[in-house]
Amino acid sequence: MGISPPSLTRGHPEGPQRPVFSHLVRAAGIIFSGRVISIGLAPSLLGHAEASTNVTFQVERAMRGTSPGRSLTIHEWAGLWTSGERYRVGEHVLLFLYSPSKLGLTSPVAGALGRFAMDSEGRIVLSARHVAALAGDPALGGKTVIPYADFIQAVRRSGGEE
Repeated sequence: MGISPPSLTRGHPEGPQRPVFSHLVRAAGIIFSGRVISIGLAPSLLGHAEASTNVTFQVERAMRGTSPGRSLTIHEWAGLWTSGERYRVGEHVLLFLYSPSKLGLTSPVAGALGRFAMDSEGRIVLSARHVAALAGDPALGGKTVIPYADFIQAVRRSGGEE
C-alpha cells in the first residue's frame, strides 16, 4: 500500500504509459475533500497490527466512499507519519485513498500523488510532484492551481463516470 509501480509515474519501457491521474481515480476506494480536525496515535491491537496514526477529517465534499458533512477517521500505518507524511489540524486536503485493508489501514493512492492541498478559496493546489506527474493529462497538465469544479470533472472523466 502506498508504493506505486514505476509504470504509474513514468512510461514503462515494455509497454504504453499508464495515465497517472486515471490510476489515482480508479485505484481509490475513498475520494473526498475536507479539513483535518484531529490527529492521534493508536497502539497496535493485541500485537496483530503495527501502531497506526488516526486522522479525523470533516468531510466537505465527497466523491466516493464517504458522505459530505460526516466525520471520517482514517487509520494509517504509523511509519508513514514517521517518514514525513503528516497532516496538520485545520489543513484542507483532497485525498484519493485506497480502500481500508483487512487491518483497517489506508493510505493515499500512489503515496504523495494521492494527496492534494487546497487553498482558502477551495481550489486544488498542485505540488511540483503533481505538476510533473500530470504534465501529460489534457485537463490538468501544466496547471498549478485548479478550480474544484474543473478537478471534479477530470475525476469523473478519468473514472468513466461521465
